[in-house]
Amino acid sequence: MIEFQVLISFSVAVFLLAISPGPDNIFVAFQSLRFGFKSGLWVIMGLMSGCLVHTILGAFGAAVFLSRFPFLLIGIKMLGAVYLVYLAYKLYKLGAPKTLSVIEVVYKKPIDLYQQGFVMSVLNPKVGMFFIAFFPGFLFIPSLPFWTQFLALGGVFILISTIVFSSIALLSSVLLNMASKSQAVFFNVLHWLQIVLFIGIAIFLFLP
Repeated sequence: MIEFQVLISFSVAVFLLAISPGPDNIFVAFQSLRFGFKSGLWVIMGLMSGCLVHTILGAFGAAVFLSRFPFLLIGIKMLGAVYLVYLAYKLYKLGAPKTLSVIEVVYKKPIDLYQQGFVMSVLNPKVGMFFIAFFPGFLFIPSLPFWTQFLALGGVFILISTIVFSSIALLSSVLLNMASKSQAVFFNVLHWLQIVLFIGIAIFLFLP
């Protein structure tokens, strides 16, 4: 039952992270609005392929060290907590976006969209750092190898993110046609929700 609760907590955290405004889902929204839902899907597939690469690298890279030095898991959790607090601070200083209209999207072929999404994800060191900081706090079955759990969490992360991003692609026209004031309120709520989420996860990682 404890393991199930951990997975539920992880899924909720991933969902909230996925809906928080960021360059990836904003690009998906605009691409879908201007050039159709399929264009957004190609970007999503590229982004999730990049996440799969980060999952595999994190699983087997981290597994080597943790299998030899299990005590490093505590250090990773502490560093992850500090990193998440840092992300929350950066979000606070940056402020919430007021509207999506400042983003410019140019039409590209499906393969180009896939490649752009893939490159945006796989070459972003922040994504890899986030996986390492985020996943170790949600090990759901202590008896299983770390790499197995990391791959499982990566699969959940990719599945939920794909569903959320696809929903954003479908609903993007509705969001973008909202009044500017409503957009500002919407993004402000998600902005603070993400800050609270990062701090909450950081606290969770600090707990024994």
